[in-house]
Amino acid sequence: MTDALCHLVVDGNDVLEIKLVRSQKDIEDEDTSFGPEMCHQVFGENENIFGYQDLQIHLYYSAGSLLTYLGIEYTDKIEPSKSEGLTADDVEGALQKVLAPGYITNLDRFISMLDKDAHFTPHGRLVHSFTVTPDECGTKKTFEVYYNETSTPGFLQYHERLQTFLLWYVDAASFIDVDDDQWTFFTVFEKWQSSEGDWRYASAAYATAYRYYAYPKHTRPRVSQVLTLPPFRKMGICAHLLQAIYSHFTIQPDVIDITVEDPSQDFQRIRDYVDARNCAELPAFQPEKLANGFTTEMWQSARSQLKINKRQARRVYEILRLRATDMADATAYRAYRLHVKNRLNAPHQKRKLEMKKLQKVLKPEEYAATISVAGASETHDRLKSQYLALEQEYRRVLDRWDRD
Repeated sequence: MTDALCHLVVDGNDVLEIKLVRSQKDIEDEDTSFGPEMCHQVFGENENIFGYQDLQIHLYYSAGSLLTYLGIEYTDKIEPSKSEGLTADDVEGALQKVLAPGYITNLDRFISMLDKDAHFTPHGRLVHSFTVTPDECGTKKTFEVYYNETSTPGFLQYHERLQTFLLWYVDAASFIDVDDDQWTFFTVFEKWQSSEGDWRYASAAYATAYRYYAYPKHTRPRVSQVLTLPPFRKMGICAHLLQAIYSHFTIQPDVIDITVEDPSQDFQRIRDYVDARNCAELPAFQPEKLANGFTTEMWQSARSQLKINKRQARRVYEILRLRATDMADATAYRAYRLHVKNRLNAPHQKRKLEMKKLQKVLKPEEYAATISVAGASETHDRLKSQYLALEQEYRRVLDRWDRD
């Protein structure tokens, strides 16, 4: 591409404006706008859009039902006849592939249909409600969590619009197969009062969970996609959402445990926070028992009462023991560090045993080709680095706990 055409290349993240619209005034209010964190899943790996001058893409959703408006504006567009056959990228075509059918391209029509959104009520069954105070002014916000299945009347049409947010905020996102009735859905709405005094709803967050089969006649729900929309972040909503998922599944006798699919670091931190606070209420995790190590009683208690698997229960144990450890007591703190490092080093020790077995059956030259020997100092440095990173993560969980 020649330098003369560089001005026709833009970053899709910079030109896409997203809004959750509650009323017409939100359309003109710049404070209600937010942008994507990524767009490669729509516009290609380099996230660039070619062929337009002063390109702007407007993707507006009515706050409740997520009725969708798509507007594309530009002052000039490249023409093949004047540019040796070069054509502009098909922006609407790329978006049409991912947006739910029925989106609107006329802004006046979108505005006229906002009144219909005033009558929107969430699909499904209310399973949890909570309030938060996200600003210094002390203004409380009320939220409600609803449970849905693929058979819930009207829900899949709403979900088809909701899931499009994944493409802008979750890397490697994919739309789920809604023909599979093992999918379950948890949606979060802000319940707010309009100037007319009636109650309305704004989509805030959601999660999906798949009910996997577990032999012989049990299920193992796995939390899959979790997303809080940008206007509702930093309010603690995701922790309430996760607790609502737990509360729904833990009372079901056929559920063995609840797992999470490839959790991000941020979500794992929220999971640790919720699980640690829940486990802290169990007799097996009381402070006087923590210094004795991670016991069978602990993980069985976590599994039977909270449906937490053994690996996560061990992690929660380490968080709670760190919280109970007196940092001024050098002996107690050293004992804690050694306990965690022994767990971190267990895979390395297992590999050493496996290599010893191989040494007995392989020829010296074959064994030399497979082994990678780490010196004692290298092992020490690796463990130290792993431990410090883990303790930092645990402390972030505890810091949040202390702030609540």
